[in-house]
Amino acid sequence: MSIEIGKVVTGKVTGITHFGAFIDLGDRKTGLVHISEISDSYIKDINDVLTVGDEVEVRVLTIADDGKIGLSIRKAQENATEDSQPQRQHKPAPRSTTAYKPREDRPSYNKGRDSRERAPQSKEPKKDSFDNLMSSFLKDSDDRLTSLKRNTEGKRGGRGGRRN
Repeated sequence: MSIEIGKVVTGKVTGITHFGAFIDLGDRKTGLVHISEISDSYIKDINDVLTVGDEVEVRVLTIADDGKIGLSIRKAQENATEDSQPQRQHKPAPRSTTAYKPREDRPSYNKGRDSRERAPQSKEPKKDSFDNLMSSFLKDSDDRLTSLKRNTEGKRGGRGGRRN
């Protein structure tokens, strides 16, 4: 039997690890089912679901150049359920013709402020003198340099000496 990507085959569990289960596919071929590919639900311990010697149906996901085969039990089960159910055409849900209207009983996130209650903004920029602007810039610059020095000195081990 040839093993091809996408094919569903039957195999036997030969080994279980914390990250997955090894499946013997016959013809001296073994593949791995990762723990995330065993079931759609969360599995804490693989031993709760599989035991050595179990016969399982698996779908071949990958075949690497070095011969490693990636398998999935859950995708093989999805395929089986799709085949057993008749194909149905999916009809999209009818769209609502009503426009979005905000609900009145929802809490407001602007904490009681209404757009009309905002402070009036002047259209002209505030004119400061050059001296005021320069002094505020120097103060802000000194604050930033002080915090920068404090942060870097702690990372260098103290007094700021370089290490070579």
